[in-house]
Amino acid sequence: MTTTEAPVPVRSPLPESLAGRTAVILGGSSGIGLAAGELLASAGARIVLAGRDRTRLDAAVARVAAAGTAAEVLGAAADVTDENALEEVFERAGTVDHVLVTAGRPAGMGPLTGLTRDVVRDAVEGPAWAVVAVARAAARRMPPGGSITLTSGILVRRPRPGMSAPVAAGGAVETLTRALAVEYAPARLRVNAIRFGAFDTPLLRTAYGTASGAEGDAAMAEAGGSMPLGRFGTAEEAASAALFVMANTYMNGEILTVDGGQSLV
Repeated sequence: MTTTEAPVPVRSPLPESLAGRTAVILGGSSGIGLAAGELLASAGARIVLAGRDRTRLDAAVARVAAAGTAAEVLGAAADVTDENALEEVFERAGTVDHVLVTAGRPAGMGPLTGLTRDVVRDAVEGPAWAVVAVARAAARRMPPGGSITLTSGILVRRPRPGMSAPVAAGGAVETLTRALAVEYAPARLRVNAIRFGAFDTPLLRTAYGTASGAEGDAAMAEAGGSMPLGRFGTAEEAASAALFVMANTYMNGEILTVDGGQSLV
């Protein structure tokens, strides 16, 4: 990462400006990451999807490639907590314009008094270390105007009992977002985070114990009826926020909440 005297480039803040840019999506084999890949493909970006499961990753690459006019779609198996694996992903990507991190799931759930020190440490340290590892690997390969987009959740604003460790992890991600935005600004790189609410993704369906198909759709529609807007958001609605943050070259150090008003009630 090198500093520069020139200001951050001025570009169109519309998604069309992402055409030909390279975006690495960590956690791109399902859910919001996969939806982001499809939207980026429709904008003509070059996309590198990274995920741990090779079979799901291959299916995601095929789906994204068929979704639009992507310049190229590549898949790379990697765990975001493995710094060596991350280096391989970014080496394969080459010059990187944007990074989106959606990998990971809440860990360490349950009453704090019932959790061991190791469980709490891993629940908080894993997401925080993943942010550091991604930021270090990405920054060396980014031109001015590049961006890193992280993700947290609305539990940071509205904690629930038994979620102290996940809340601490989300808080660490958001704090690092602001710290890295300041640290990377001299290189004209941007770091933001999106604080998501509940969206209809495979992860949420697993949490609700629902299947795919019409039966699962009906169950999720019923479960989402109590949301402020009468339903859960879609993965595409969540992913569109990531494209907004990537395209707008004056977004930096922001924590953007996208939850359909869930954190207000």
